[in-house]
Amino acid sequence: MASLLQDQLTTDQDLLLMQEGMPMRKVRSKSWKKLRYFRLQNDGMTVWHARQARGSAKPSFSISDVETIRNGHDSELLRSLAEELPLEQGFTVVFHGRRSNLDLVANSVEEAQIWMRGLQLLVDLVTSMDHQERLDQWLSDWFQRGDKNQDGKMSFQEVQRLLHLMNVEMDQEYAFSLFQAADTSQSGTLEGEEFVQFYKALTKRAEVQELFESFSADGQKLTLLEFLDFLREEQKERDCTSELALELIDRYEPSDSGKLRHVLSMDGFLSYLCSKDGDIFNPACLPIYQDMTQPLNHYFICSSHNTYLVGDQLCGQSSVEGYIRALKRGCRCVEVDVWDGPSGEPVVYHGHTLTSRILFKDVVATVAQYAFQTSDYPVILSLETHCSWEQQQTMARHLTEILGEQLLSTTLDGVLPTQLPSPEELRRKILVKGKKLTLEEDLEYEEEEAEPELEESELALESQFETEPEPQEQNLQSKDKKKKSKPILCPALSSLVIYLKSVSFRSFTHSKEHYHFYEISSFSETKAKRLIKEAGNEFVQHNTWQLSRVYPSGLRTDSSNYNPQELWNAGCQMVAMNMQTAGLEMDICDGHFRQNGGCGYVLKPDFLRDIQSSFHPERPISPFKAQTLLIQVISGQQLPKVDKTKEGSIVDPLVKVQIFGVRLDTARQETNYVENNGFNPYWGQTLCFRVLVPELAMLRFVVMDYDWKSRNDFIGQYTLPWTCMQQGYRHIHLLSKDGISLRPASIFVYICIQEGLEGDES
Repeated sequence: MASLLQDQLTTDQDLLLMQEGMPMRKVRSKSWKKLRYFRLQNDGMTVWHARQARGSAKPSFSISDVETIRNGHDSELLRSLAEELPLEQGFTVVFHGRRSNLDLVANSVEEAQIWMRGLQLLVDLVTSMDHQERLDQWLSDWFQRGDKNQDGKMSFQEVQRLLHLMNVEMDQEYAFSLFQAADTSQSGTLEGEEFVQFYKALTKRAEVQELFESFSADGQKLTLLEFLDFLREEQKERDCTSELALELIDRYEPSDSGKLRHVLSMDGFLSYLCSKDGDIFNPACLPIYQDMTQPLNHYFICSSHNTYLVGDQLCGQSSVEGYIRALKRGCRCVEVDVWDGPSGEPVVYHGHTLTSRILFKDVVATVAQYAFQTSDYPVILSLETHCSWEQQQTMARHLTEILGEQLLSTTLDGVLPTQLPSPEELRRKILVKGKKLTLEEDLEYEEEEAEPELEESELALESQFETEPEPQEQNLQSKDKKKKSKPILCPALSSLVIYLKSVSFRSFTHSKEHYHFYEISSFSETKAKRLIKEAGNEFVQHNTWQLSRVYPSGLRTDSSNYNPQELWNAGCQMVAMNMQTAGLEMDICDGHFRQNGGCGYVLKPDFLRDIQSSFHPERPISPFKAQTLLIQVISGQQLPKVDKTKEGSIVDPLVKVQIFGVRLDTARQETNYVENNGFNPYWGQTLCFRVLVPELAMLRFVVMDYDWKSRNDFIGQYTLPWTCMQQGYRHIHLLSKDGISLRPASIFVYICIQEGLEGDES
């Protein structure tokens, strides 16, 4: 891949022009538009910028940090400047995580196209790199940083500085001996391949070598049968065949002669352990592997709260970017708070606060564009409507006209249903969740407003399931009739709510007696947690036939999150998160929805789908399908610095393992810390956990920098469902606070799961 990148850099016309550099306007706001000279560096991996064509340049961004490139028409900021700057000449660089977008405007459409094509080509190349290619690129990046005078060579002094940057505390004499051994040209400096050899000597994995030799008869190679034994005995690949072992050798053995002889060298063995097949996350759980034909209420659904916010709840910015990011990360339920806006156009913002406002029609257009880029399964628009009658009609018109065929505007096939449709039946459909008029109210105002008639199937649905209003409701309705006032909700908007009618929750008994499968109640986190404690089993049973949405407390003005696990334990399907806020809670949410193709729907365990379930999340029957987990935390590799500004400081890493599940299963343990080694720390410690309900358990591995004076600092984490965990010797590739890969940073562990609780007779 490195050679492929080099080939492209010397032959691709766009990349050649980008390496020469071009002037572009960097746009931060309506009043901030600065001319800068942007140039792709010769490594093909970094873009630098300068104030003048020949001025001193500094790094702008790395290609590996870029998620995608968008054209000017898709930029909220550039659209607001369309009268000043031609949209066709603009484009947006979108970064992974929560880094702000970079909006640029070129001098011509042609120059904008050169950069858009070239950057996307480089992003695609980086995305398709395998472990070794990423490692090579990572090494190249470090070489660039260590080579202070940029002469393509590294002196021993530069190497010493680089070791500090790379988190390595090493004896100077030992480091110098490795340096001299790698300096085959005896020039007193390291170049290209010499630096690679120095790095290989530096990163020799003694613990992996020992493991390799324990299965290899001659200590030089693993034969097909030896590798097969390793896969079955240690990796617990019970059904592993010779064909699969051969396939893995062919995939990971670097030498052609090894492939021909069907043997795995030490390099091939390490390559396998660092690969997707050697990952802790079971590759079988990565594609869509669950039954997607069950009713919607049988799934956990990835859901967002106040999706339009990219900051806090009081003064934060509202932006369509919030919807783009949520939908691209697999979110399937987005929230839209709609209020009356100027010129008859409804706006979206957090009511009664200083948050900025965006047009409702822009939100709908964004959802239409991005709804199905990550997942084909249905998207739910959770409408919180605070608009006047007239602007509700405008909302209905925008939804109908902009979403078109994507909008579900009638029951499927016009058939009268008895349960919610499945994600499979609703593929590529957008559903509106919101308040809905009763049939009586709808018909009463239909003629007066000249609204289109209700669909026949919808009339049937309402008439069959409409209940008698409560006495209190009857009084309110009769008063309304006397006043001859319009209902607060206009029929045009009401008619777009098909399967997800919002109703107030009073009690589980009231819901059973008066509500229907197509109605949905929302709960604040406080109320939902109280109900779990007071009536956990009733809540579980309620969620087997009706959808529940839980949202964060109004006191979370800083857009913080609750732990979704407690709500999932009761079967709540739509546990809405402030997705713009990184941290433990979003790690759990991201980890949970990493399975099943990242499609945003995860099938609930069978005991949360059984309408007669006896499961109580606070008091699970013990032992259920209890298991004991043994985790040997072995070693760490290339851990990043916590504070990159402190060149001289080296981290003192420790590993914390947390389990989240039912309350009795929630636990945490940690290793000792290793002093002054973030490069190749060794722990070799075993942790033991006993879990009653593994089907609901999540594991979170966190690497921290020990600090005796204050709180330990976060280095990286990885979170996954218990049911997606592979046993054996596994690498855990760490993610940042924002969920972005920190490759090649990883920890090496040995996982063993035993049925039953340790000490059980069974």
